Amino acid sequence: MQQPDNPAPMSILITGASGFIGSFIVEEALRQGFETWAAVRKSSSRKYLQDSRIHFIELDLSSEDTVRSQLSGHTFDYVVHAAGATKCLHHDDFLKVNHQGTVNLVNAILKLQMPMRRFVYLSSLSVYGAIHEQRPYQEIEENDTPRPNTAYGKSKLKTERFLDTIGSDFNYIILRPTGVYGPREKDYFLMAKSIKKHLDFSVGYRQQDITFVYVRDVVQAIFLCLDRGMSGRKYFLTDGNIYQSSDFSDLIHEELGSSWWIRIKAPLWVLRFVTLIGESIGRLKGQSSALNNDKYNILRQRNWRCNIEPTCDELGYHPDYSLRDGVKETIAWYKENQWL
Repeated sequence: MQQPDNPAPMSILITGASGFIGSFIVEEALRQGFETWAAVRKSSSRKYLQDSRIHFIELDLSSEDTVRSQLSGHTFDYVVHAAGATKCLHHDDFLKVNHQGTVNLVNAILKLQMPMRRFVYLSSLSVYGAIHEQRPYQEIEENDTPRPNTAYGKSKLKTERFLDTIGSDFNYIILRPTGVYGPREKDYFLMAKSIKKHLDFSVGYRQQDITFVYVRDVVQAIFLCLDRGMSGRKYFLTDGNIYQSSDFSDLIHEELGSSWWIRIKAPLWVLRFVTLIGESIGRLKGQSSALNNDKYNILRQRNWRCNIEPTCDELGYHPDYSLRDGVKETIAWYKENQWL
């Protein structure tokens, strides 16, 4: 039988498509010629999803029956699950959104018997949490025992373990990025905003080894995962370098061209006090705050090293952005879009 000259493009479903990382995944899927489906909620902003080639689908991951109904009649070659919560008003909400939402999505896919090639789950290095207390300033390895000390990290680890319980017919890969930054990101933006006002604030006097990964390098790894790597594998993502706490702020200061600034390094108890106040105010207002208990546990950790050699060897992942390159592009975007 003669093959068609123009075979139909592969289809990809991206959850969390309106979010920081998700919107970049959508852009890359379009660039690579995928039939691109952006899963959004009714309330989701589509500011960064303006391309007319995007197909939209509303998914309510809070209910398995609902998401199965919404997916009924659809088939996708690939699913990239980037939806999730990084800040919640109540700790139980992390489990509802990050864990139960994923369970509902996967169960719906399985019950619909969707002929999917691969499912890519965006987890986090936070699943390892307080492991640095046992292995200070050593690389975290995949076989190390996770010790999450944040509600966010615990929800991600519980989801990873759920995926590990599914039978071998479910083809999935888990990515564990470290701190992701780039254009459109709002948490690291707060640091840039503070530095523009001539103030840099850090906490803790002990050495802090930090890792970063630029959003476009995360996206690179996601698309490598579609056809590379073994099902069930878990890969760390960084830019391959180790930084100190001042490196990021130094580069931001350089790109902003600020003439002067004050750098304040405070003890951890000050951070503890600030995050307790921030979380309390957030609950009074009914809004999640960037200054919360999870943020305290993240910022007090002294080691974010991890081994990305398997990621490079098995996926062919090679970061394109150093921290300097990524910060330069990010600050330029903040300026162009009048965030700074």
